[in-house]
This record gives sequence, structure tokens and C-alpha cells, in this order.
Amino acid sequence: MGINELLRRIFLVDLFRGLKLTFSYQRPSAIYTEQYPLERPPVAERYRGAPRLNNHPESGETLCIACNLCSIACPENLIVVGWARTEDRKKRLTTFTYDLSRCMFCGLCEDACPVDALELTQDFEIAHYSREGMIWDRAALEEGPQPTRYTR
Repeated sequence: MGINELLRRIFLVDLFRGLKLTFSYQRPSAIYTEQYPLERPPVAERYRGAPRLNNHPESGETLCIACNLCSIACPENLIVVGWARTEDRKKRLTTFTYDLSRCMFCGLCEDACPVDALELTQDFEIAHYSREGMIWDRAALEEGPQPTRYTR
């Protein structure tokens, strides 16, 4: 170990070089702060967030045909589809539950749906204070998440 190396270690030259580099990125002009509740951040186009059960735009009836393919495609087994037969032997959706606490938002349920009844939206505000709030029934899935809008 030479005298130069010894002086570099004593005076912590490498540490100060690293600090200089770090603080060079801390310029006030380079800092960006999002004012989150008041200004919504941009969401990527392919973002998969809260699920929604779509209705027919004219009749208002659900598009779900109770085929149970979304439940079969789900790797976490968190979708439960309940159905009953009508008088004309067609399936009619009775219950639909979706457990968001276990969902990994992979989109396989959305891809498996043959009629595009189930979709993952770009809504990201789905936090709840209890696990029971994360289990959405048919009504909650049809109306979608209702985030609190903050204003000044």
C-alpha cells in the first residue's frame, strides 16, 4: 500500500466522490413531486387494475353468460360464478364474487371471457380497511370502485 492509497483511505476520497455524484442529482430543478389526491397521476395504457362486470349499453343487463370460464382460467381460484337455469333452459347469472385480496391482476380471467363481460380497468384506488371489503359481489363489480375525490 503506497502513500497515495493510504491518504485516500484516511481522507475518504472515494466516499466524497460518491456523495458529490449523489448530490448532483438533487438539484431543485430535477425534483418532481406529484400532488396525488388533487392531481391524478397518468396511468399506463396497458395497466390492469380493478375488475368490472360490464352491462349491455342498451338493455342494462349483464353481458355475463355464466359460462364459468373466468373462474376456470383464474390461477388463484378467487372467482365464484353462480347460475341457474331458466324455463327455456338457458343459464342465467345469479351471483358473481371476486376476491381482490388474492388477485394478482394477471388478466387471464379477462382473456378467457368469450363475451368481454369481465374486464380489468385502469382504476387503482381499491384499498380497504378489512378483508371483507376486498370481496366484491355482483353489484360492486357492475358499478366499479368509487374512489374518494379530494378537492380544495
